[in-house]
Amino acid sequence: MITSRAFAGKRYAVLGLARSGAATVRALAASDAKVVAWDSDAAKREALAELAPMKDPLEINLKGFDGVVVSPGVPLNTHPIAKKAADAGVPVIGDVELFAQARPDLPAHKVVGITGTNGKSTTTALIHHMLATAGYPTTLGGNIGLPILGQDPLAPNAKGEGVYVLELSSFQIDLTRTLDCDVAVLTNITPDHLDRYASFADYARSKARLFFMQTQDGTAVIATDDEPTRRIAKALREGIRPAQTSQAAVTAAAGMPGGAVLGSAGNPEVVEASSAALLQYQHNWPTLQGPHNAQNVACAVVTARALGLSDDEIRTGVRSYPGLPHRMERVAEKRGVLYVNDSKATNATATAPALGAYKAIHWILGGIAKTDDLDACAPYYDHVLAGYTIGQAGPMFAGLLRAAGKPVTESGTLDRAVRDAAAAAKPGEVVMLSPACASFDQFSDYEARGRAFREAVEELA
Repeated sequence: MITSRAFAGKRYAVLGLARSGAATVRALAASDAKVVAWDSDAAKREALAELAPMKDPLEINLKGFDGVVVSPGVPLNTHPIAKKAADAGVPVIGDVELFAQARPDLPAHKVVGITGTNGKSTTTALIHHMLATAGYPTTLGGNIGLPILGQDPLAPNAKGEGVYVLELSSFQIDLTRTLDCDVAVLTNITPDHLDRYASFADYARSKARLFFMQTQDGTAVIATDDEPTRRIAKALREGIRPAQTSQAAVTAAAGMPGGAVLGSAGNPEVVEASSAALLQYQHNWPTLQGPHNAQNVACAVVTARALGLSDDEIRTGVRSYPGLPHRMERVAEKRGVLYVNDSKATNATATAPALGAYKAIHWILGGIAKTDDLDACAPYYDHVLAGYTIGQAGPMFAGLLRAAGKPVTESGTLDRAVRDAAAAAKPGEVVMLSPACASFDQFSDYEARGRAFREAVEELA
């Protein structure tokens, strides 16, 4: 695990003892910190009772604590812990912030942080794959892989320093104050998680904070394919940032496709090229189809160059990338019909490029809607042969698709939707789960929903 002298003797309260919370308690205890912890689940409390007293931070005096460590899933805009900690003058932080504070005690290394509404998991995994394939010591963390504090520190090897590749949601960035990424990456910004933010502008500012924490030795990689990312790139280029942070210094990589790399401190240069330039090469990337993946590849390539990988190493990494589970995952082909698991598409903007990647789709969608429209998907409706709706948003989405002239079956449940779509699909067509919704009405998370889709496909004759 990752430990640090920076935590010794300090007092922390950890709220939530799932994977990252449990790893946090273990790392802090091993660093000689004074820790209290709490979870509503008695089994989780019992598993860590020998390491920390079990006390609910909402019921104790927090004065004098050095931090309240919470899961990114805790809604700071509504949860009472935010006010209680503020009243006590205690910062509310996450495990990524503790990792940032532990960095001086780690062997020489670099950190890549990737954020964005969509594409950040694929971009993160692709960057990690390129590094690993090229022989660098590297690991995944943040919103993907194992909890970062639960992992062993990376040791340099003959290839170079270790590289921690962190996928960072806006919630994790909100809980982070000092993460100075060597390379910070932004894929895109579209409306999402608006139940957690006062406005879309506040959500976009949360993403932008990843760059505002960088110091002058960092590199900022921004795919400027939407207006919010273009505004952030412009602000960085012009040195507009919170007064307490220094101007990010970033390294130009002229001629790289698909993103903007901000130039040197004091006179930053923005080099931009459209990710569309990469579409012609996608026949070489079987697991990276569609325009959204061209954007992901563009961000990853610029990042890899900034980290010192050669063109040959980059090319090998992209071509051999195996893809992510639940993101345009080719599950099976039965009776000439391809079944694709895109359960990770939890909003319409994420679903749209998946629809764009195939021409004849039986589309399974629904769950807990994040918006009351499917406007982002509308440009690809000509690829949709029929819709099969599930979950809470099923009736609303059925109405939207019928209004667009599409036949719809209101299947209700995922297993029924798979059977309904399979009965209608013909050889050469695609049955795709790309829900455009969160999963929590019927499943514990998008991964459980994706596994259920696989199982339903496996049960087909």
